[in-house]
Amino acid sequence: MLQSATMASSAIEVSLSSGVVGHLFGIPITNTLITSWVSIAVLIIGAILLRNRLSYIPGRFQILIEAIVTYIQDFIQETLESEVWSRRAFPLLATIFLFIATSNLIEFTPGIGSIVVNTGGKMVPLLRSVNTDLNVTLALAIIVVIAIEIFGIVGLGFIKYGSKFFNFSSPLNFVVGLIEFISEMSRFISFSFRLFGNIFAGEVLLAVIGYFAPYIVPVPVMAFETFVGIVQAAVFALLTLFFIKLAITDMHEVSH
Repeated sequence: MLQSATMASSAIEVSLSSGVVGHLFGIPITNTLITSWVSIAVLIIGAILLRNRLSYIPGRFQILIEAIVTYIQDFIQETLESEVWSRRAFPLLATIFLFIATSNLIEFTPGIGSIVVNTGGKMVPLLRSVNTDLNVTLALAIIVVIAIEIFGIVGLGFIKYGSKFFNFSSPLNFVVGLIEFISEMSRFISFSFRLFGNIFAGEVLLAVIGYFAPYIVPVPVMAFETFVGIVQAAVFALLTLFFIKLAITDMHEVSH
């Protein structure tokens, strides 16, 4: 979908598009797609290992995990002001955070970038951060925005939720609803470009610093970018939570 944009000197090359490392039944397999498979595999294996370690008499590690999950559930419940909605939203929010965070952590794992494959005489990294591919962040944005709309329809009903955007009771309400609808659709752009921009900028920064100061400077920068990757995952999940809150809230009742 994206055209390759290259910013290069004789030794630095940063491609805006993901690299194709092979084909499967004529379908191109990119390095970001492989990284997404690795991220999913890591999460599945981690879930299985964690499940096998659960017991009725929890150890320190299980107590820590339960405390974290309880804190997150309480925060979601406090935000949505409903235990029912908290239980409905938690799986989506947790999945978003874990997938994005795991993908970002894999990118900044030392040595990952040195694994390359030769495709058509060009050396392409086998793994690349999922979120440096705008196609992936846009797909995540589409999933999240559709989920938000479903939450709103289930919470308020189709007609009442639709009246937020298409209100013909007065010219002023119609204009306000139209603005709200445009704002709702702009989330596709804001969600996708925010995540893509931050992670891609980190990749470019590491590439440039790794070229000019390859031995010492990249280590603290890589640690900082790892922190940024986790923060961006949290920001994506928090924005989803707050937009769900707006979707299930009846603004007419709040105004009264």
